[in-house]
Amino acid sequence: MQESDAVIAIASGSQRAGPDAPALPAPLVLLLAAGAGLGVASLYYSQPMLGVLGADFGASGQALGWVPTLTQLGYALGILLLAPLGDRFDRRSIILAKAAALVGALLLAAVAPGIGVLLAASLAIGITATLAQDIVPAAATLAPAAHRGKVVGTVMTGLLLGILLSRVVSGFVAEHFSWRTMFFAAAAAMAAIGVAAWRGLPRFSPTTQLPYGQLLASLATLWRRHGSLRRAALAQGLLSVGFSAFWSTLAVMLHGAPFHLGSTAAGAFGLAGAAGALAAPLAGQLADRRGPELVTRLGAGLAALSFAAMALAPWMTPAAQLCLLVAAAIGFDLGVQAALIAHQTLVYSIDPGARSRLNAVLMTGMFIGMAAGAALGSLLLAHWGWMGVTLLAVAASLAALAVRMGTSPQTA
Repeated sequence: MQESDAVIAIASGSQRAGPDAPALPAPLVLLLAAGAGLGVASLYYSQPMLGVLGADFGASGQALGWVPTLTQLGYALGILLLAPLGDRFDRRSIILAKAAALVGALLLAAVAPGIGVLLAASLAIGITATLAQDIVPAAATLAPAAHRGKVVGTVMTGLLLGILLSRVVSGFVAEHFSWRTMFFAAAAAMAAIGVAAWRGLPRFSPTTQLPYGQLLASLATLWRRHGSLRRAALAQGLLSVGFSAFWSTLAVMLHGAPFHLGSTAAGAFGLAGAAGALAAPLAGQLADRRGPELVTRLGAGLAALSFAAMALAPWMTPAAQLCLLVAAAIGFDLGVQAALIAHQTLVYSIDPGARSRLNAVLMTGMFIGMAAGAALGSLLLAHWGWMGVTLLAVAASLAALAVRMGTSPQTA
């Protein structure tokens, strides 16, 4: 059997992706990683450009705040309402349809004549960017069981790099060209991904014939039935609280004393986080060899230690504080992402026929944590300073570790 034929057989269900199945071709893994990364990056392009957008449109800060808010809201709604369709229909068709719609939404943002159209485009971008959450279960389905952690880890590296580097890229492009150029470039990149996916992705056989209403209702059934799913969503949600609290308050903290740094410096911290994300496939390989439960514990523990190290900052010189923040960002980002990959490996093994729905539940828990972390982080920074943010992140990470330590590999 040829390598490409094996991939098609696995996707169609005629061959199980078992331990003896051939490894996925590297170009296909790269396509999945690039698609996930560029898809999710669409959520974050606008954030460094809000100042420029406000000047162009004469919009208030309150109105501009709705741009990222609607983008994230659209993403959350897309995960909850659209991601489960991956079990009901061919994932390839869903990915291609969302890629085309995302190109249209990005082009609408690029030509927006005013803030109203941009807000509508932002909501559409968020909804259609959920193609990233169709690509990850697709990768898990295509990957042989013995290498699933490694493949999912590689695809997640692409997704995480998209999150972490999107702000750096959009800030640079907006500063040297224009914000409209960034949206046009993003649309072109997604169009290229769509063409590559049309040519390179195999078809996937549906795993359920449930009507749409019953499909959504089954999310609650899966939640009640599988304790391992509940624990994974809870632990990853808690880790996301600290992750989001750090990144949502970093720019404000660096802007004040003793650093007095601008948004460009805050965006550059994304490069530190990217260094951690690049090690994510190693976490996937470790999950394949030693089991994902160990990786969840190591990831939560590393996140807690990295956040705790930031508590030393007030007693250090400003230069030393910046070095510590960079090192901590690498450490906690690696910990959070390693735990996420291990949790996905755990969740995808629960029911191969419900991977899209299982992923929707896990990601919903994660984004609830992200939203809570952003809100609590801003509140604590205003009333307790950076130490309050640090303590929140440490407490949330330790709580996640407690959730994982309370399970055995058999009940993970």
